[in-house]
Amino acid sequence: MQPKAFIDLTKSQARNIILNAAGLAHHGQFGTGIEAVYKVIDHLGFVQLDTNYVVERAHHHVMAARIPDYRTEWLAELVEDGRIFEYFTSDAGFIPMNDFHYSLPVKAAFKAQIKTPDRQQLRVMQQIMDRVEREGQLMLGDIENDRVEASNGWWDWRPAKVALERLYLQGDLVVSRNKSFHKVYDLPPAMDQTIPTPDEYAHYVIRRTLGALGISSVKEINWRARRVKNNLVKPVLQSMVETGEVQVVVVDDIKGPLYMLPDQQIKPLAGEVFILSPFDILNVFRHRLKQFFDFDYQIECFVPADKRQYGYFSLPILAGDKFIARMDAKADRKKQILIVHNIHFEAVDIDQTTLAKLADAIKAFVLFNNCNDVVFTRSNSQLFLDQLLAAM
Repeated sequence: MQPKAFIDLTKSQARNIILNAAGLAHHGQFGTGIEAVYKVIDHLGFVQLDTNYVVERAHHHVMAARIPDYRTEWLAELVEDGRIFEYFTSDAGFIPMNDFHYSLPVKAAFKAQIKTPDRQQLRVMQQIMDRVEREGQLMLGDIENDRVEASNGWWDWRPAKVALERLYLQGDLVVSRNKSFHKVYDLPPAMDQTIPTPDEYAHYVIRRTLGALGISSVKEINWRARRVKNNLVKPVLQSMVETGEVQVVVVDDIKGPLYMLPDQQIKPLAGEVFILSPFDILNVFRHRLKQFFDFDYQIECFVPADKRQYGYFSLPILAGDKFIARMDAKADRKKQILIVHNIHFEAVDIDQTTLAKLADAIKAFVLFNNCNDVVFTRSNSQLFLDQLLAAM
């Protein structure tokens, strides 16, 4: 089969494809209810999980941005029903159970790359496996403190914690979460344990990444396979281009090569406002936001306090196909108040209709965080803030 000629796109057309692929063309793009949660994960292939609890955790935030009636217990229900599972591929996240087979190369890579355990570690690992096989699910707190010396820091784990994480990463155990978000370890489900060939794994990563990102460079595709050293993403991608399974894309003023699946379409955007998690699929690649959306974004919780420009945990705010603001927020759960330490409006045109939609989005975000009110502390535009408050 001869490959199709490359496709020329404007930045506007490229943004449209990216947002449709991300599920951010309009609210409820995947429907409502728990089935919509599964559809989001099945479409994106991976929804990043994060422990930061300044506002509601990232994996719930991703869902709430896309599913109008989202309830946080639905993710746990899907795990319990065996439809999704948690694993650490590129990062920790939720994956559809149909893709379990493709987590095996990552588990094999972890097993090969982690330093060979010494006798004591092997003994602890075997004791844990014996206990899980006898008793079922196990948490770190269920194991007697086996630390010999006092901890010297955050990453100085107990031997039992090291053993549990190793068993999890190499696939001997799986994890779920309890209501306090603590890990619960268990035996893996009865699944085919045949590891995909390197070619099959590369095909999977390419299709999954392009399906979720819409348009991507090989750099972002490789990110999803980064745990598997010497993977075949680059040669397989080239082969898929030659057979027409992947389309080469040229976008105005953006360095290529870029790729997309042939069935991606330009569909209308509803112009709605989304308050997004920093760990949303749209935001995880900083260079990509700059290239396609002219939005220079960095999550600043990893930046020293004296060097932060916008705040500890500023949330990107998208309207249609442009970012209009970023909002540094914190949920005071005792007082049930969402505190907006800073809402910074970008240097773009923001009309009254968009401000009204932003007001609605903030009100929904307040409720999503189990708060009853919102307080704004600072903004770079008093005019926009006044208009926003009036709309609310």
